Amino acid sequence: MHGHSHDNIDWDSRLSELREEDELTAAETGRLAADLVSDGRNCESVVDVGSGAGGAAAAFAAALPSGLVTLVDSAPELLAEARRRAEESAGANVRVRGVPGDVATAEPSDSVEPADLVFASLMVHHLPDQLDGLRRLSRLVRPGGRLVVVESGLWARTLPWDVGVGQPGLEDRLLAARQTWFRRMREEMPGSVRLPVGWATALRQAGLDEVTSWSYLVDRPAPATGPVLNVVLRRLRWLREAAWTECSAADVDALDQLLDENGPNYAGDRDDLYYLSADTVYVGTKP
Repeated sequence: MHGHSHDNIDWDSRLSELREEDELTAAETGRLAADLVSDGRNCESVVDVGSGAGGAAAAFAAALPSGLVTLVDSAPELLAEARRRAEESAGANVRVRGVPGDVATAEPSDSVEPADLVFASLMVHHLPDQLDGLRRLSRLVRPGGRLVVVESGLWARTLPWDVGVGQPGLEDRLLAARQTWFRRMREEMPGSVRLPVGWATALRQAGLDEVTSWSYLVDRPAPATGPVLNVVLRRLRWLREAAWTECSAADVDALDQLLDENGPNYAGDRDDLYYLSADTVYVGTKP
């Protein structure tokens, strides 16, 4: 059973891809969850909104000594997988609950009890009204609890500056094209509202105090192999979706050569691909 969310993406169909991306970032996600749970504050309940394939949910279930992990997602197959993974990772004193819901169209606080920590990773930017989404998320946080939002600090880099086909700087131009595509997607999204401030300011505008932020790297040096290589190649195909309308014909041809498994310039045969990104964590406390 597949279902499109408010952003017109069939997230259920991306289950295997999301699993692989979770595997890529498992070490960083595990450290982040452990730090958030054990930072000196009492944390016995976590709500993971937009839980995807369950990477963060499993990390929180493993990190909590006791309590409840609640998963919220609008994609039924993803929600089932996330719950399965979290239950596998949970200790004897940790319960796991799955709740269907889309924070863009429903009020999650109607079906989810306020929690010590509410976590939303790389999902708020998909909401038509991002500030309203933050306010909805904040209503899931108990007084004194925290809302944690993770968003991209720096988009991932995967290619050397000169890949030997086309002009140097190809990845810079592909990323710029994807930014243009994303802007247009948001403009065409029903009910879309601009958020003309940074995420830390937005959390404060949503009513949260003591807002702090920090960033962490996901660094997988060359040569990319296994799941890392799969994610890199899939990212190049993702960049191709915008390149054909936003880039020059020469850049599209260069990218197609990199993606041609039977050609002499296939990226999958290179030993200089890598994955380097920076994600930023924003934390606000509910008064």
